Amino acid sequence: MTSGFPAGSQFEFELQRTMGQVAYGAAEIGECFATAQRVVHGDVDSWHDAWHSTASWLYDVAAKAERSGHVVSAREGFLRSSNYFRTSEFFLHADPADERITAASRHAVESFRRATSLMPSPVTPVEIPYGDTTLPGYFYRADGARDGEPRPTVLIHNGFDGTGEEVWSFGGRAGQERGFHVIAFEGPGQGRVIREQGLPFRPDWEKVVSPVVDYASKRDDVDDQRIALIGISLGGVLAARAAAFEPRLAAVVAWDGVYDGGLVPSDLVFRDAGIEPTELRRRLRAEEDEELDLLLEQLAAERDTIRWVIDHGTWVMGAEHGRALFDRYGDFHLRDGVAESIACPVLVLEASDDFAFQGQPEMLMAHLTAPSELVSFSAEHGGSLHNQVDVFRQANAVIFNWLDGVLS
Repeated sequence: MTSGFPAGSQFEFELQRTMGQVAYGAAEIGECFATAQRVVHGDVDSWHDAWHSTASWLYDVAAKAERSGHVVSAREGFLRSSNYFRTSEFFLHADPADERITAASRHAVESFRRATSLMPSPVTPVEIPYGDTTLPGYFYRADGARDGEPRPTVLIHNGFDGTGEEVWSFGGRAGQERGFHVIAFEGPGQGRVIREQGLPFRPDWEKVVSPVVDYASKRDDVDDQRIALIGISLGGVLAARAAAFEPRLAAVVAWDGVYDGGLVPSDLVFRDAGIEPTELRRRLRAEEDEELDLLLEQLAAERDTIRWVIDHGTWVMGAEHGRALFDRYGDFHLRDGVAESIACPVLVLEASDDFAFQGQPEMLMAHLTAPSELVSFSAEHGGSLHNQVDVFRQANAVIFNWLDGVLS
């Protein structure tokens, strides 16, 4: 079976990302390939319709199983349905007002909650105080832990485009089954926080993480001397930034490592345009640059990854247009001594074929002064894709083996 999507396209990667979650029961290979066969490459409506159809069908199957008392079948179906609903609205963000986005998001949340309500190890929805609002999240009680038993606790947030429910595969279940409590949460720019509250990303991520640490520290079941943080994708730079300013963190994992978001425009978008990085930054910040705007539109028409980054990014970053978006990327960095200010141990992951942040893990490592370790994944044993979406269990093993040693 093949996807039919061009190699290296964003459609191909998102299929790999969704399908890779078979490792934690959140996908079936055959369901994913069958769905992909119904998608016309580059047609975001056909992508939505195909994944939404599969998710809806599976949701109905799971609901029927639950009514019949088939608990295991029901929770398995709801879990996969949640992932497919999430996938369905992924490419619709050029128009944030599209009602299909909110509808699919709410279906994904509902499906996930129905799945976790049937699980033997509790995964409980939580609301974390944040300014005059709250951040949505989930508390994963460690396998074998008694109610209220303090355990080392791992806070996990996603990145540029992920959700709190997806953290199930990105460390949520892996931590839980290894005896850690896990608090998965969404911050500004992510999941329901951008979809329902309209709050875009902010670079001073410690202002997001510190309230989560406050919340965790007040729980009787959290060992507040052993709280770690994992940030996924763009979350790699966000989590590391938070660790530089939040001394209560005992460890931080950059999955994958990111040092400077300001390099994304030159490395990912304009890499073949022949524009010197300093000059590019100046032009991105200019009030007007019609030539660069036209070039950006041309590049977006040629490469679906750039088109998607602009469509999604202008929404979640609160940018007016593509050029402003890539200027905004420069605010998300660990320059100017920030990386050097991190005091807790740091684990940095690297993917050899990362389409977004290639070379940045090494840059981060070069600036860290705290105890740190770099783990690189390659195609030889899997894991060369961004965030190791093809080897979730392998990546989670590396992360939690390291955390087990650091927090012990």
